[in-house]
Amino acid sequence: MNDDIWVAEVQEWAQGLEEIRGLIGDEFARSEPRNNAVSYIRGLLSDEERKNSWSLSERAGHGTPDGMQRLLSTTDWDPDAVRDALFGYVKKHLGDPTGILAIDETGFLKKGTASAGVARQYSGTAGRVENCQIGVFLTYASSAGRTFLDRELYLPKAWIDDAERCKQAGIPEDRVMATKPVLAAEMIERALDAGIEAEWTTGDAVYGQHTGLRRRLEARGMNYVMAVPMNQRAITSTPGSLGAEGRADQLFAALDGRAWRTRTAGTGTKGERLYSWARIRINGPAETGEHWLLARRSLKDPTDLAYYICHTPENATLIELARVAGARWAIEETFQTSKGETGLDHYQVRQYGGWYRHITLSMFA
Repeated sequence: MNDDIWVAEVQEWAQGLEEIRGLIGDEFARSEPRNNAVSYIRGLLSDEERKNSWSLSERAGHGTPDGMQRLLSTTDWDPDAVRDALFGYVKKHLGDPTGILAIDETGFLKKGTASAGVARQYSGTAGRVENCQIGVFLTYASSAGRTFLDRELYLPKAWIDDAERCKQAGIPEDRVMATKPVLAAEMIERALDAGIEAEWTTGDAVYGQHTGLRRRLEARGMNYVMAVPMNQRAITSTPGSLGAEGRADQLFAALDGRAWRTRTAGTGTKGERLYSWARIRINGPAETGEHWLLARRSLKDPTDLAYYICHTPENATLIELARVAGARWAIEETFQTSKGETGLDHYQVRQYGGWYRHITLSMFA
C-alpha cells in the first residue's frame, strides 16, 4: 500500500474514533470508563483474533482486564443511550429518505444455562437447534452503506416464567415476554421516532408472516417487502368481485409464463444476482398504497422459489420490489462482517446488561 494512502486511512480512523468519543462521552460520568469505552471500540476494530476483555485490555496497555470487565458489568452507563447516539451517527453518515430497514436474528452459541436467555432453540447461524442466545437485530441499508441500528435479546418463555433465574442473570423485573416480531416492531418504531430516514422494511418469514408487525408498519406509513412461507394465504384483488383466496405457491403456479421477468436483486460478490420475478395484486387493509404477493424464482432451478408479501407506494415497479427483497442479504453480510471483524460474538459475559453493553459497542465498531 502507498505510504500516503496508509497515513490518510489511519488519520481517517483516528478522526472517526474521536467523533465517537464526542458522541458517547457524555454518557459516562468519569473519564476512566469513557476512555475504556473508546479503547474497547478501538480494540474491536483491531486484528486481534479473540476480542475479549483480556485481549482488549492488553491492547489498551492495561495490566489487568479489570477496567474492561467493569465496563461491561458494574460501571454506571446506559447502553440504550449509547444506542441512541448510534442512531445520530448513522443518520449523519448514511441517512437516505429511500433507506431500507432490515430485520433478522442471529444465534450466539453458549455452554451451560446461566447466560441470560440461553436455551435449546433453533439458530439460523448453526442451522439447527443448539444451546444458544438469540439476538434480534435491526440494520440500515442505503446507497451510502449499511450498518447495525438496534438490538434486542430474545428471552424464551421459560426464562420469563422463572423470576429467580431472571434475577440471577440481571434481567429487569419489568421485562415481559415478547415475540421476535414484537421486538422487531419496537426497534423499527424506535428508529423512526429517532428520525432515521427509511422508506422500506424487509425481513425473513419469521417476521413477514406476522400480521401484527405488518399492521404496525402500515400504521407508520412504512412500505415493506417481507418474506412469507409458501402456504401464506391471500385474496387476489379482482375488480368487480371479491377475488379468489389461495396459497402463495398455488397462485403463482397458475400464472402464465409471460408474467415472469428477469430482474436483479442487487450486486453480490459474484456480480448481479439475477432471478425471475412475478407479482400478483392482493387485497390489504391499508387505505393508501398497494398490496402484492411477490415471487422470486431461480434461473437455474425453476423449483427453487421464495415468496414475499408487500405493501408499496402506488405504481411501484417490479425492479424496485426486487431491489428491496435483495437488501435483506445486507444484514446477513453485516452479521458475517461483525462476527469476523468487530467481535460481535466474542463476549464472555453472562449478565443481561453485559450482553447489551458489548453488543452496543460492537455495533458502533
